[in-house]
Amino acid sequence: MAPTTTSSDRALAPFSVELGEEFTPAWNRIDGITVEGKRVTIDPRRYFFRLENPTWRVIAWEKVRDELLIANEGTEVAVEQLALDFIRAHAEQTSEPARVLEIGYQVAAHLFREEYLDEPGLNVTPTMLKALREATAIMALNKVELDGHISNVGPCWFFPIATEVVYGLPHHEAEALDELYHGAWFNEYRRRESILAHAALGGRLVHGCQAQADMKGGCVVAYGTDLDGFRADLEAFDALWTSRVLGMRA
Repeated sequence: MAPTTTSSDRALAPFSVELGEEFTPAWNRIDGITVEGKRVTIDPRRYFFRLENPTWRVIAWEKVRDELLIANEGTEVAVEQLALDFIRAHAEQTSEPARVLEIGYQVAAHLFREEYLDEPGLNVTPTMLKALREATAIMALNKVELDGHISNVGPCWFFPIATEVVYGLPHHEAEALDELYHGAWFNEYRRRESILAHAALGGRLVHGCQAQADMKGGCVVAYGTDLDGFRADLEAFDALWTSRVLGMRA
């Protein structure tokens, strides 16, 4: 099924990028994704459910890593203000999805790095870390407008369900992955790190889930986005989109 789109033929052309690790070959089960080692190719006509605004705001990961991640909040400047000021000063608009995917992977590789295997109480496995790195990298291609309208969305928005399909996870393990993504790593240090790292994608991470981890994924959205509009649009299409992802099982 073709995406709902107002995009040009150029925006709908397949694109590829070499990422920092070999991706799980079973990503080929997801419509529009082709994996060959470290090379990930996405065909927008097949991947996206909705592709209405294929432009994104990004900052080079190296700049965020070297200049923002080392910043400390103070008594007059909160970490969110540091991120917002950095975005306003350095973000640029791009219509190159390969660049967005590359930066998305760099953010994910930092946030879900292997050192957390030794973190007491996390109960995280190498497979969980890899699944989170891979899925959340592709999630960078999603987009929400300032009025809350979801303009770009594909299967990896619902990453716990997508990883069920890719990794063959039983539902309870996919739920555990979702819980890990949302809150099981929660502490103030990682919260701050997440806020600063996501500045590379032009905003902050907003979860689709509310009171519990219910497989609704999330998106990096601009500061000031209407969250009521975001929730309403997601609720309207959640069942349809999740059923399409589940239909990709081999």
